Amino acid sequence: MASTAAPVAGRRTQSVLTDLRDELLEEIFLRLPTPAELARACTARASFRRIITERSFLRSYRKRHPPPLLGFVDDEVGCGFHPAQAPHPSAPLARALADAADFTYSFVPKHGEGHVWVPCDARDGRVLLEDGQIWEAFRHLAVCDPLFRRYALLPPVPWNLALQEKGTVRTKYLLMPVAEGEDETLFKVICLANYNTKLVAFLFSSVTGEWCIAATISWSSLGSQMWQHFRGCEYRGVSCFDCARGSYYSASTFNDKLLVLDTRKMEFCTVDDRTGYHINLRCLPGQHEDVLDIYVPSRCRPGQSRSLPRIVVGREGALEMFSLVGDHTPNGSFHLYHTSQQNNGQSSKEWQLENIIPLPGKYDYFTVGAAEGFLFLGATTEDQLDIVEGDPMSLLTTEWNVDYFALDVKTSELTKVCRRRRQFFHKEDVHCYFGFPRSLSKPSI
Repeated sequence: MASTAAPVAGRRTQSVLTDLRDELLEEIFLRLPTPAELARACTARASFRRIITERSFLRSYRKRHPPPLLGFVDDEVGCGFHPAQAPHPSAPLARALADAADFTYSFVPKHGEGHVWVPCDARDGRVLLEDGQIWEAFRHLAVCDPLFRRYALLPPVPWNLALQEKGTVRTKYLLMPVAEGEDETLFKVICLANYNTKLVAFLFSSVTGEWCIAATISWSSLGSQMWQHFRGCEYRGVSCFDCARGSYYSASTFNDKLLVLDTRKMEFCTVDDRTGYHINLRCLPGQHEDVLDIYVPSRCRPGQSRSLPRIVVGREGALEMFSLVGDHTPNGSFHLYHTSQQNNGQSSKEWQLENIIPLPGKYDYFTVGAAEGFLFLGATTEDQLDIVEGDPMSLLTTEWNVDYFALDVKTSELTKVCRRRRQFFHKEDVHCYFGFPRSLSKPSI
């Protein structure tokens, strides 16, 4: 009996020691400061890789270390990916991603001759593609991982769901973030459909492989002014959403409300945008309502003549908004006005001024987006060619160097990310690409 029990006890002891060793290694790996160092540890030994590639470990690591900004995915055909450039701290990792990944999406099957996949969103290392050659409102979609060259094809919203009413419908597609505790191999896509009388959110889940109606609301219940804004200014309305704490926010400089889609409750609502300090904000340069949306100043630059405010992840229990204030005259100054609204359940929620952040001179700025606690700005330098009013042909042929900046909301530190060349009339729509090296995780699609 004793001789039989001894080997069993030995195996149990060895198992306990192995578990303790794995726990200690996991604690060590969680303290590695960058994904690059984690990648090197992953390649050192098979036992290290086994621990690091566990989903539970990756979730813990992401909680402790926010995913690095690697660059921007461009929705302009053929422009692909713009990696972060030195001296940005993510430059080496971004360059490695650009060299290894396929941001032409050649591995995703096409629907026919002349078909082109166009990025319409990016999140968690994935890119959402839409059929750029089909002019119907409800398009074919694909979710892909450019590094592993994996993809999932999505059908368009079926007509038995999509046919809500007669008339033109405008759509916007969004890739939902992976919620805490969710299986990272799964994904969800939202289609926002803007009808004449209502706004509908269709939801696709990779679990069911089908679309469903997740939320709907009439424009009349939101207010006629909001309806007119979103119908008349599609590129300034439904196409501009920032995601913060499980909700999508669409801000407008022409409206007194923020449109919100709460993905946890799957319902639409609004937030007052004309209370407290925001009343004063409307009187500052570039915020005047008598400046038409289609107005083109004499000193034209790529981007928007009036930049949208952006919602970012801020303090717990508060909405954080950044509004770009400045002018487009030679050597004009620009500032970011940081305001917040406490979400404390009270009926009266006043916007408070938190900070005014001056931006470096000799630039003409516009807002690009917000994600993961960062605000993104585009800018052109003052020494580039001025376009004289009345010379529209110059606008068709001129290209600018556009510098992209990221503002860390917690520290107010502004960092240059990269530079790209673009023309004036190309709509400014780049998508921030955050993520760990996808080779560290199991295939997500």
